[in-house]
Amino acid sequence: MRGITKAFPGVKALDNVSLAVRAGEIHAVCGENGAGKSTLMKVLSGVYPAGSYDGSILFDGEERRFSGIPDSEALGIIIIHQELALVPLLSIAENIFLGNEAASRFGVIDWPRVMARTRDLLARVGLDEAPETLVTDLGIGKQQLVEIAKALSKRVRLLILDEPTASLNESDSAALLTLLEAFRRQGITSILISHKLNEVARVADSVTILRDGASVETLARAAMLGPDGRLDEDRIIKGMVGRDLAHRYPPREGVTVGEPLLEVANWSVRHPLHPDRLAVEDVSLTVRRGEVVGMAGLLGAGRTEFAMSLFGGAYGQRVAGEARLRGEPADLGTVEKAIRAGLAYATEDRKGYGLVLHEDIRTNVSLANLSGVAARGVIDEDRERAVAERYRERLRIRSSGIDQATVNLSGGNQQKVVLSKWLFADPDVLILDEPTRGIDVGAKYEIYAIINDLARQGKGVLIISSEMPELLGMCDRILVMNRGRIVGELSAMQASQEAIMRAIVTSGG
Repeated sequence: MRGITKAFPGVKALDNVSLAVRAGEIHAVCGENGAGKSTLMKVLSGVYPAGSYDGSILFDGEERRFSGIPDSEALGIIIIHQELALVPLLSIAENIFLGNEAASRFGVIDWPRVMARTRDLLARVGLDEAPETLVTDLGIGKQQLVEIAKALSKRVRLLILDEPTASLNESDSAALLTLLEAFRRQGITSILISHKLNEVARVADSVTILRDGASVETLARAAMLGPDGRLDEDRIIKGMVGRDLAHRYPPREGVTVGEPLLEVANWSVRHPLHPDRLAVEDVSLTVRRGEVVGMAGLLGAGRTEFAMSLFGGAYGQRVAGEARLRGEPADLGTVEKAIRAGLAYATEDRKGYGLVLHEDIRTNVSLANLSGVAARGVIDEDRERAVAERYRERLRIRSSGIDQATVNLSGGNQQKVVLSKWLFADPDVLILDEPTRGIDVGAKYEIYAIINDLARQGKGVLIISSEMPELLGMCDRILVMNRGRIVGELSAMQASQEAIMRAIVTSGG
C-alpha cells in the first residue's frame, strides 16, 4: 500500500500511509485508538472502494482497484472484523458458505458436499463441532474459529484479523495465535491488528506502527529484541504514543481507603432462560470509599451477570440478596433506582448497550442524568453542550466536536464517552466491566488515571477484567469468581496471576 490518504467529514483518518507485507509472514499493525489501523484495512479489503481514497494498492506486484469486498476476496484477501459477521440462528455450515454456496449444476445447494467441506474446514481450525450446530450455541472463541474457517473456504492468501482476541479469554487467545503460526507454516500471510502487545511479541515477524493517521515506522522482529532475546514491548509503545511510557499503571497517590460504601450479602440470581439454574450464587462483597476492587475469573464465571443483576436487575430473574449503600439498605430494583441510589455500571458491550451509536457525543454524555441538564423538565441545550464540552476536554476525547456521532469515534474514544456519561451521573460506586477492552496502551493509561481520580474523590470502583495484569496493576483487592461464586479474595500484596489461577482451579474451574 503506497501513499494511502483517506478523509471523512472533518477528519483525515489516513495521511500518506504506506505498508509493505511479505508473503508468508505475520505482520502486526499497532497504534493508538484512532490511529487509522482499521481504516487502512478497510481500504485494503475493498470496504472503502477505489476512488474513495488516494494512493495505490499492489498485490502480487500488480496495482489493484477494488470496487468492493468481492473483488479483494477473489484474490484471497479476507478480512475478519472485530465485530464478527455471523448469523446467530444459522448453522456453522450455513454461515461458512453464506454468499458462497456450493450448488449442484441445477442451482440447488449440495448439502452433502457442504457438510463434508465444513467438517474439513473445522478440522483445519481445530474446532470439534457438528456442522449443523447453530452459531448462537457457540462461545465467542469458537465463533472466531468459524470466521477463520469461512476465510479458509474462500482460499485465503492474506488473512486480516482486526482485534481477533479482544473478546477472548487467555486460553482461547493462545489457541488462536497457535493457529496463526500454523497458517504461516502453510504459506498463508496474516495481518494482525492487536492492542495486546504480549500477543504481538509472540507471533509477529514485523510490526508497522501508525500514529495520528500516519505510518511512523516498520520494525523487523530482530530490531525489536531486547538484551534478554525477547521482543521489547516498550519499543512498540514509544512508537505508538510518541514518548516513553515509564509505567503502564499510574501511581495511586493521595488516596485513603475509608468505610464500607457498597455492601452486598448473599446475592443470588437465576438464569433468565433456565430458572432452575443459578447464574450467580450467594455472592457477598464489600467496596470501601477510595478503594479499587478487582473481579477476576474465566469467561462465563458470572462476573458480568452479577454486575448487571445488581444494577437494576438488568440480568436474570428471581434476584435475591441484600445490598447496602453508605450503610443503608438500597433499593436497586430498577436501573433508574440504582442510578438514584448512587450506583453506575459501564457495560462491557459499549456498542450494544453503552452508547446510542448514531447519536452525538453531547446526547450520549447527558443520557444517564437528564435532570442535570434540564430546566423545569425541559433539556437546556446550552447547559447540555457545556457539560459535554467539559467532559470532552477532561477525558481528552478525540473528535471533531461534541456534535460528532459516536459511531464514528475510535473504540478508545467511545469508551471515554461511556465513562463521561457515568461520571456526569456522579455515582458513589462505579462498576467498570472490561473498561479497556480493545483499547490501546495510551488510552488505557488515561482511563487508569480517571479510575485513580475517582478513588481520590472517595468513590468506590469495582473493575471486572479478563486481563490479569490490569487487575494486578490497579486494584487494592482482587475477588476471584468461578461458576457464579466468589472462590477467593486476595490483597494487592498476595495477588499474582498464579494465585488467581490457583483459586480458580482449586474451586473446580
